[in-house]
Amino acid sequence: MTDDDRHVDLSRRPRRLRNSESIRSMVREHRVHRDDLVMPVFVTAEDGVRREIPSMPGIYQYSIDELDRELDALLDAGVTRIMLFGIPARKDPVGSDTWKQDGIIQRALRHIDDAYGDALLKITDVCFCEYTDHGHCGVVDDEGRLLNDPTLDNLQKQVVSHAKAGADIVAPSGMIDGMVGAIRGALDASGWHQLPVMSYAVKYASAFYGPFRDAADTASEFDHRRRYQMDPANAQEGRVEARLDVEQGADFLMVKPALPYLDMIRRIDREFDLPLACYNVSGEYAMIKAAAEKGWLSELDVAHEKLLSMKRAGADVIISYFARDLAAELPE
Repeated sequence: MTDDDRHVDLSRRPRRLRNSESIRSMVREHRVHRDDLVMPVFVTAEDGVRREIPSMPGIYQYSIDELDRELDALLDAGVTRIMLFGIPARKDPVGSDTWKQDGIIQRALRHIDDAYGDALLKITDVCFCEYTDHGHCGVVDDEGRLLNDPTLDNLQKQVVSHAKAGADIVAPSGMIDGMVGAIRGALDASGWHQLPVMSYAVKYASAFYGPFRDAADTASEFDHRRRYQMDPANAQEGRVEARLDVEQGADFLMVKPALPYLDMIRRIDREFDLPLACYNVSGEYAMIKAAAEKGWLSELDVAHEKLLSMKRAGADVIISYFARDLAAELPE
């Protein structure tokens, strides 16, 4: 120890609060709880299907007759909230399966209600990319440009159909201007005043979505979603998008993806009082899975640390493909 070191005050020793797990857990500032988690579930209109997604090991497409295998496993792990994505039997230019009474999401909602009652909270992704033959998130013109207002009309039909089939929350994900106001208006006009809207308010045109497009069969034929999803370089724009959704009646806000945009989770959490969700997307999941298969990382330890970073940044709700595997180890 040098003469200079002797003049440093050594009475403060933060390591005292790290000496044992009992002390560490007592002073722990943030925790991920089971109730924070939402598990995405992919439902296909085919029969007899439990198909693993190659780029997302451990995640499957399920037909309705196979769906209970996943839902039972989720409930056994303590996960009681799901987000439903549909893969229809037929696609068309406008994604009309999204508002049909016998559409894949509508059938799945009725099945889950009949089989599980209130045991599962059902959030429906509200978009068109899984349902259109061109793979984009709404109506497009002959040059491939997404048409905003005709898409809003179809979103209104979609959410009312989901409400009638038993959705507990609707979650519009297309980044269509005015989508929250249009959806809120349609729900209220149809008597669904109590149904909450979870808006994908800050959704970036991200390279992390690749495996999801395998899972939901949404690869677009032309162009890219940069014309309507946000530029990853922009932060102020995210605050503008979130504010517009709040003004239009959103009940939840969401940031997507989560891990590359922890700064945006923090910004939105500090500025707005609504519950904040984030989506731990497919690319974030696939990276950990690939590294774990190589033996380079401890899969669930890294997954938990990642989700903890989202909670620490300000997320109240975490949509994650790790929900099933992590939940049993988490506090309620």
